Amino acid sequence: MALPGEEWRRRAARCRAALGPALRERLEAAPLGEALRLGCGLLRPGAEEAVALQRLCRRARTGKEPAAARWYRQEGNRRFGRGCYGDAALLYSQAASHELPGSPEVSLCFANRSAALFHLGHFEVCLEDIARAQSHGYPDRLLPKVLLRKVECLLCLGRVQDAADALAAVENKIAVDGIMTGPEHQTLLKKLNQLKLKVREGESCPEPAREACGDAQRESEIWEENDSISGVSSSLSLKFNAEKGRHLVASQDILPGQNLLKEEAFVSVLCPEEGESRLLQDSGEMVWDAQVTNADLYCHRCLKQLLASVPCRGCSYAKYCSQNCADMAWEQYHRTECSLGGLLLTLGVFCHVALRTVLLAGFSEVSRLVEESHNDDDLPNTKARCKHPSEALDTRTGTRAIPGCNDNGQYQSSYRAVFNLLPHAEKHSPEHKFLCMLSVVAICRKLQEAGLEAAVLNRESSEKGSGLKACEKTSDELSPELQIMAEAMLRHVLQLQCNAQAITVMQELGSGDGAVVNRKPVRLATAFFPVLSLLNHSCSPNISVSFSGTAATVRASQPISSGQEIFHCYGPHRCRMKVAERQQLLSQYFFECCCQACLEELESDDKSVVSMRNSFCCPSCQASMQVGEDVLCCSNEACARSVSRESLSRHLRDLQRQIKQALELLRDSKADEAIKMLLKCQMDARNFLSPEHLLMGEMEDHLAQVYATLGKWQEAARHLERSIQIVETHHGPSSVEMGHELFKLAQILFNGFAVSEALSTIQRAEKILTVHCGPQSTQIRELREMKTCLLELPRSILQRT
Repeated sequence: MALPGEEWRRRAARCRAALGPALRERLEAAPLGEALRLGCGLLRPGAEEAVALQRLCRRARTGKEPAAARWYRQEGNRRFGRGCYGDAALLYSQAASHELPGSPEVSLCFANRSAALFHLGHFEVCLEDIARAQSHGYPDRLLPKVLLRKVECLLCLGRVQDAADALAAVENKIAVDGIMTGPEHQTLLKKLNQLKLKVREGESCPEPAREACGDAQRESEIWEENDSISGVSSSLSLKFNAEKGRHLVASQDILPGQNLLKEEAFVSVLCPEEGESRLLQDSGEMVWDAQVTNADLYCHRCLKQLLASVPCRGCSYAKYCSQNCADMAWEQYHRTECSLGGLLLTLGVFCHVALRTVLLAGFSEVSRLVEESHNDDDLPNTKARCKHPSEALDTRTGTRAIPGCNDNGQYQSSYRAVFNLLPHAEKHSPEHKFLCMLSVVAICRKLQEAGLEAAVLNRESSEKGSGLKACEKTSDELSPELQIMAEAMLRHVLQLQCNAQAITVMQELGSGDGAVVNRKPVRLATAFFPVLSLLNHSCSPNISVSFSGTAATVRASQPISSGQEIFHCYGPHRCRMKVAERQQLLSQYFFECCCQACLEELESDDKSVVSMRNSFCCPSCQASMQVGEDVLCCSNEACARSVSRESLSRHLRDLQRQIKQALELLRDSKADEAIKMLLKCQMDARNFLSPEHLLMGEMEDHLAQVYATLGKWQEAARHLERSIQIVETHHGPSSVEMGHELFKLAQILFNGFAVSEALSTIQRAEKILTVHCGPQSTQIRELREMKTCLLELPRSILQRT
C-alpha cells in the first residue's frame, strides 16, 4: 500500500470539503511549508479526524502480544509434529516477535526453531539459535537436549573437535545436575552415547540437506566507475536539456550484458501486504492468522531473506537477519519508528519512506537543504526554477549546474540528490496534496506527543538548542525544527509518485517435490535510488535492472550506440499492454510518452501486436474477432458471427477462476485432479482465445508444473516447450521472460536425464540470464551446477543420451 488506506483517504477528502473556500484556496496556492502550518490546526488532539486516525491505527497490531506468541508457538509445534519444518520455523519466528523483551518464553521459541532448522539442514543457523536460546535464559532442566543438538550440528559441519568439547560440556552438566529417571532421560542418555561414539570415530552425521552458502566466491565483473557520477560506468555521461531534464547517455558503444550502474538505495522500506492485522475471531476466542508475508521472509533493514529472524525489542512487526542489523536499524531510525508502527502502516509506505529518509539524512542536512530551497524561491523567475531546477547557476564556474551535484560537480547517491528530485508540487491534484499534507502532519504530531522529537533531531533533549521557540509553540503548532522536517517529508512524499523505485525479487513458489523450482517476481520494497532516477522511461527499454538486497544493478539488455540515451521502463511495456493503456498508466508521471514504441503504434492504423496476440477468436469457426466497442464480429465473412465483449470477458474470467482452482488442487497434492481440470480449461480456451494468447501459455506452464511433480519429465518438457513458444512470441527470444522459462525447462530436462537437450537448454538460458541478471545471480549458479553435474557423467552415458 503506497498511499494511505481507503478509510483515511475518505476522511481527508471530507476534511478538505468542509474547509471554507478561502482557506481551501489558500492551501492550494501555498508553498509546502506554509501549507503544513495551515494544516496543523486540522489535526488538533481530540479533533474528529485525529480520533478517527487513532482508531484506524489500532487495527494494525504491531505491539508485543504474549497471547499471540503462545498461539504461534503452539501452531509451530503442530506443524513440526507433522514434519512441516519450514512452516514450523516461520511460526516460531512469529512467536518470538510477540514475546516481551527479557521474557524466558522467547528462549523456547529460539530452541524450538533450532530443531526445525536442524531438520531443514541449516546447521550454522541452528547453532545461532541455540546460542540465542541460551543467552535468553533457556530452562536449565531442558538444556542437555538442546546442547546435544549443538553437538549434532557441529558433527554435520565436520567440526569434530568442537563437537567433542560441546559433548564434554553436556556430560559435565548431567553429572553436576545428577541423574534423573524416566523414559525421556533414558532417551537423552542413549543419544549422548551414540554421539560419543561418532565423535570418537571422527565421523560426521549425514546431512539432511546441503546448506546454502551465502558467502560463496563470486566472479567479479569488469567495472570502471564514472568520475562525475557515483556508481555509474565510465561509458555513460550525465546530460540535461529542458525537454528531457537530467538523463544518461552512452559516451561509447555498449554491449549487451555490460554493467552500467550499481547503486545502494539511499533509503528502502519493506512493503506491507494487505491485511497486516492478523487477529481473527473463532468462536469467541482469539486466533491469529498463520499466513506468511514478506514481513516474515525478509530483513526489514537489508532485505536479506530470513532463515531465523531476530525480532525488534519493541514491536512485533520489524524483524532482522542478525542482531547487528537490528542494532544498526535501531540507531539509524527504528528507535523513532518503533512505536509508530500502526500509524505508518495506516498511512502507507510513501509516508514511511519519507520519514525514514529524513531520519537517515539527519536534521542538520535536512535543515540546510530546506533553507537553500527557500532561498531559491526568493530569487526572480521562481516559477521557471520550480519547473526546471537544473537551471541553477554554479557560482564557481558561471555555468548552469545540475542540482543534486556536490560542490565539486559530482552527482552522488546522497541526500542532496534525493532532495533535488522533482516533487512536481504544481502538478499534483489539490486533493492528493491535501491528503499527503494531513498525513505528514499526523506523523509529526505523533512524534511530538510521544516525546520523540529529540530522536528525530539527533539530540539528547528536545529542549536542547530549541530555546524559547519550543516553549512558545501552541497546541496547534509543530516546533520550528519539526516544521522543517515535516516540509522535507511532504516534499519526499510528493517526489515518490514519480521517483519511487520498486525493489523486486524472484520469489520461489511451491513446487511439489522440489525437483523443479518455480519463481515469480515479487515487489519487496519501495526505495529512493537518486542515480537510477536519472534514467528516463521508454516502453521498449534498452536496459535490465536486477536487485540484490537493497542494491540495484543496471545492465544493457541490447547493443547501445554512442550518443544513444539509456532508457528504463517504469512499468508499462510494449510487450504487455496496448499504447492507450500505457499512456493512461504513465499519466501519473506527468508526461506523455513519446518513445519510439509509442510513436510507431500511434502512427500505425494496424491493431497493436499485443491486441492481436491477446485477442478473442470466434467460438464458431475460431477465426479472429474484429475489435468493436461492445460487440465483436467474426473476421470470416462466411461466418460473420457476433458476440458481446462482456460475454467473452465473462467467459475469460470464469476460465481464470477454474485455473486458480486447479492450482489449489495441486497445492493440496491432488495432481491428477489438477491435470484433468487444466486440460478441460485448455480445451475450453481454444474455442474463444487466440492460440498466442498469454493465458494459453500460462496453462501450458501450469501443466508442465503438475507433470513435474509426478516425475513425468517428458510430458512436463513438452508442455513447457509450448509455453516457451508463446513467451518468445510476446517478449522476444532474448527477453528475461524467455530466460526464466528456459531455466525451468533446463531443470525438467536435467531431472528427466535428457542430457544433450538439458545441456543445450542450459547454454541458451545462461546466455540470456547473464545479460539480464549478471553472472553471479542465483539462477546462473544453479545452471552451472547442473551443467557441471551432467558433464561429469561417464562418457558412455553421455554418448547414449
